[in-house]
Amino acid sequence: MLSQAIFTVNRHAKTATNPKFLYTLKKQAILKMIKEGKASKVGLHFSQNPKFSNQQSDVLVKCGEYTFHIPPSKEDFKSLRHLGKLNQTTRNPKCRMNLTEAKRILQKYTGTIEKKLTNHNNQKAYKKPVFKKLGDSFF
Repeated sequence: MLSQAIFTVNRHAKTATNPKFLYTLKKQAILKMIKEGKASKVGLHFSQNPKFSNQQSDVLVKCGEYTFHIPPSKEDFKSLRHLGKLNQTTRNPKCRMNLTEAKRILQKYTGTIEKKLTNHNNQKAYKKPVFKKLGDSFF
Protein backbone atom coordinates (compact mmCIF):
# COMPACT_ATOMS: atom_id res chain seq x y z
CA MET A 1 0.00 0.00 0.00
CA LEU A 2 2.82 2.43 0.86
CA SER A 3 4.78 1.64 -2.29
CA GLN A 4 1.64 2.12 -4.39
CA ALA A 5 1.13 5.53 -2.75
CA ILE A 6 4.75 6.47 -3.48
CA PHE A 7 4.31 5.31 -7.09
CA THR A 8 1.19 7.48 -7.48
CA VAL A 9 2.82 10.56 -5.93
CA ASN A 10 5.93 10.09 -8.05
CA ARG A 11 3.89 9.75 -11.25
CA HIS A 12 1.89 12.91 -10.51
CA ALA A 13 4.95 14.92 -9.41
CA LYS A 14 6.29 14.95 -12.96
CA THR A 15 3.42 17.20 -14.13
CA ALA A 16 2.35 18.88 -10.86
CA THR A 17 2.21 22.62 -10.24
CA ASN A 18 3.97 22.09 -6.89
CA PRO A 19 6.29 19.11 -7.50
CA LYS A 20 8.68 20.05 -4.69
CA PHE A 21 6.26 18.93 -1.97
CA LEU A 22 5.42 15.68 -3.79
CA TYR A 23 9.10 14.78 -4.27
CA THR A 24 9.80 15.63 -0.61
CA LEU A 25 6.91 13.42 0.48
CA LYS A 26 8.21 10.57 -1.71
CA LYS A 27 11.77 10.89 -0.38
CA GLN A 28 10.72 11.05 3.28
CA ALA A 29 8.46 8.02 2.90
CA ILE A 30 11.23 6.00 1.21
CA LEU A 31 13.81 6.98 3.83
CA LYS A 32 11.44 5.98 6.63
CA MET A 33 10.73 2.65 4.90
CA ILE A 34 14.49 2.01 4.63
CA LYS A 35 14.92 2.73 8.37
CA GLU A 36 12.10 0.32 9.19
CA GLY A 37 13.46 -2.38 6.88
CA LYS A 38 10.48 -2.20 4.49
CA ALA A 39 12.71 -1.02 1.63
CA SER A 40 16.36 -1.40 0.69
CA LYS A 41 18.94 0.47 -1.34
CA VAL A 42 20.05 -1.61 -4.31
CA GLY A 43 22.74 0.53 -5.92
CA LEU A 44 23.46 3.63 -7.98
CA HIS A 45 22.21 4.42 -11.48
CA PHE A 46 23.24 7.15 -13.87
CA SER A 47 20.49 9.76 -13.90
CA GLN A 48 18.44 9.98 -17.10
CA ASN A 49 18.02 13.76 -16.83
CA PRO A 50 21.14 15.17 -15.17
CA LYS A 51 21.20 18.83 -14.18
CA PHE A 52 23.22 21.13 -16.41
CA SER A 53 24.22 18.17 -18.66
CA ASN A 54 26.66 16.84 -16.05
CA GLN A 55 26.87 13.18 -15.18
CA GLN A 56 24.78 12.45 -12.10
CA SER A 57 23.77 9.34 -10.18
CA ASP A 58 20.62 8.38 -8.28
CA VAL A 59 20.07 5.69 -5.65
CA LEU A 60 17.87 2.79 -6.76
CA VAL A 61 15.55 1.71 -3.92
CA LYS A 62 13.43 -1.45 -3.88
CA CYS A 63 10.08 -1.23 -2.04
CA GLY A 64 8.15 -4.47 -2.42
CA GLU A 65 7.39 -4.93 -6.13
CA TYR A 66 8.29 -1.30 -6.92
CA THR A 67 11.60 0.45 -7.53
CA PHE A 68 12.26 4.17 -7.15
CA HIS A 69 15.13 6.61 -7.42
CA ILE A 70 16.12 9.12 -4.75
CA PRO A 71 19.05 11.57 -4.59
CA PRO A 72 22.23 10.01 -3.17
CA SER A 73 24.08 10.99 -0.02
CA LYS A 74 27.89 11.01 0.28
CA GLU A 75 27.70 7.71 2.16
CA ASP A 76 25.78 6.10 -0.71
CA PHE A 77 28.73 6.65 -3.06
CA LYS A 78 31.01 4.88 -0.57
CA SER A 79 28.75 1.96 0.34
CA LEU A 80 26.71 1.18 -2.81
CA ARG A 81 27.95 -0.32 -6.05
CA HIS A 82 27.29 1.47 -9.32
CA LEU A 83 24.89 -0.35 -11.64
CA GLY A 84 25.57 1.81 -14.71
CA LYS A 85 22.75 2.84 -17.01
CA LEU A 86 19.10 2.42 -16.10
CA ASN A 87 17.47 -0.65 -17.66
CA GLN A 88 14.60 0.71 -19.78
CA THR A 89 12.76 -2.63 -19.94
CA THR A 90 12.10 -2.86 -16.19
CA ARG A 91 8.79 -1.24 -15.21
CA ASN A 92 6.82 -0.84 -12.00
CA PRO A 93 3.46 -2.64 -11.81
CA LYS A 94 0.38 -0.60 -12.69
CA CYS A 95 -1.54 0.89 -9.80
CA ARG A 96 -4.95 2.54 -9.51
CA MET A 97 -4.85 5.07 -6.69
CA ASN A 98 -5.80 8.72 -6.89
CA LEU A 99 -3.37 11.42 -5.83
CA THR A 100 -5.46 12.66 -2.89
CA GLU A 101 -5.57 9.17 -1.37
CA ALA A 102 -1.83 8.63 -1.97
CA LYS A 103 -0.92 11.98 -0.37
CA ARG A 104 -3.16 11.23 2.62
CA ILE A 105 -1.47 7.84 3.17
CA LEU A 106 2.07 9.24 2.89
CA GLN A 107 1.35 12.32 4.98
CA LYS A 108 -0.04 10.13 7.74
CA TYR A 109 2.95 7.76 7.47
CA THR A 110 5.65 10.47 7.46
CA GLY A 111 3.94 13.20 9.46
CA THR A 112 4.70 15.72 6.71
CA ILE A 113 2.00 18.29 6.03
CA GLU A 114 1.62 20.37 2.89
CA LYS A 115 1.63 24.10 3.48
CA LYS A 116 -0.98 25.79 1.37
CA LEU A 117 0.48 28.71 -0.53
CA THR A 118 -1.63 31.82 -0.41
CA ASN A 119 -1.00 34.40 -3.05
CA HIS A 120 -3.03 37.04 -1.24
CA ASN A 121 -0.17 38.17 1.00
CA ASN A 122 2.35 38.44 -1.82
CA GLN A 123 0.26 40.48 -4.22
CA LYS A 124 -0.64 44.12 -3.80
CA ALA A 125 -4.31 44.85 -4.03
CA TYR A 126 -5.35 46.59 -7.22
CA LYS A 127 -6.92 49.95 -6.55
CA LYS A 128 -9.14 51.37 -9.21
CA PRO A 129 -8.14 54.96 -10.01
CA VAL A 130 -10.57 57.55 -8.73
CA PHE A 131 -11.30 60.52 -10.97
CA LYS A 132 -12.62 63.66 -9.35
CA LYS A 133 -14.82 65.99 -11.27
CA LEU A 134 -13.28 69.43 -11.22
CA GLY A 135 -16.41 71.27 -12.18
CA ASP A 136 -16.39 74.32 -14.43
CA SER A 137 -13.13 75.87 -13.20
CA PHE A 138 -9.84 75.42 -15.01
CA PHE A 139 -7.63 75.86 -11.94
